[in-house]
Amino acid sequence: MLDKTFIKEKLKEFLLEDIGYKDLTTDNIENHKSIHATIIAKEDLILAGIDFAVEIFRLLDNDTKILFQAKEGTLIKKGENILTLQADSKAILKGERTALNILQRLSGIATNTKRYVEKIKDTKTKLLDTRKTTPGFRAFEKYAVTVGGGYNHRFALYDMVMIKDNHIKLIGNIEDAVNQIKNRVSPMTKIEIEVSNLDQLKQALKTDVDIIMLDNMSLEEIKKAVKITKQKKPLEVSGNINLDNIRDIALTGVDFISSGSIIHASRWVDISLRL
Repeated sequence: MLDKTFIKEKLKEFLLEDIGYKDLTTDNIENHKSIHATIIAKEDLILAGIDFAVEIFRLLDNDTKILFQAKEGTLIKKGENILTLQADSKAILKGERTALNILQRLSGIATNTKRYVEKIKDTKTKLLDTRKTTPGFRAFEKYAVTVGGGYNHRFALYDMVMIKDNHIKLIGNIEDAVNQIKNRVSPMTKIEIEVSNLDQLKQALKTDVDIIMLDNMSLEEIKKAVKITKQKKPLEVSGNINLDNIRDIALTGVDFISSGSIIHASRWVDISLRL
């Protein structure tokens, strides 16, 4: 779970973005009172982000009462209630859109991720996300991947070395790229290198990297790469991963498959709030 302080500060930012200095509609309605509202799934989905949605309302009304009717990470059927809340009507009206946006986006990612995970659940391969995320919303989106059964790749540029094609071009060759960077980072830092053909794979196997990524290789090339590597290094496959090819790739015996589309191509699911 994400750090509570981090979550609260981010959610405050989201509310400030939407409400600004005043809700010109809600703040001009008289006779506000405590009311009930229900959040409902309007299609089948894997639920993600329920605690964030609840926190939105509690930031607006500390006395908000919640009846949870569904659990995070579970399959919710169309028409089922997710939760019922009681709060000041101003809090519900002001927080509705932000809370639903979070639920719809994160549940969409979790639902999409689950489809991919189901395709490879009987293999040894783990599904990873990427850094192709929405600026400012990365932590939430990567959290949703884990709810859907996937795993997080590096969070950002600072927590793992990833030597990509442009780094190799800049330095000149794979061996020099690995050595130059390895000599400047902590020995506890993992180093991954991206290769785009079998010749580069053979070069990478001669270096002291921790993981090798096979980037945009064909299925036949991936099979050959697995044979060449002989489990000397963990292999990750990336590039054009979809529901039609992920199982065939996993069956080659690679250790990881990374996909940006489980986040950036996920469709928002339909969730509504009713008074």
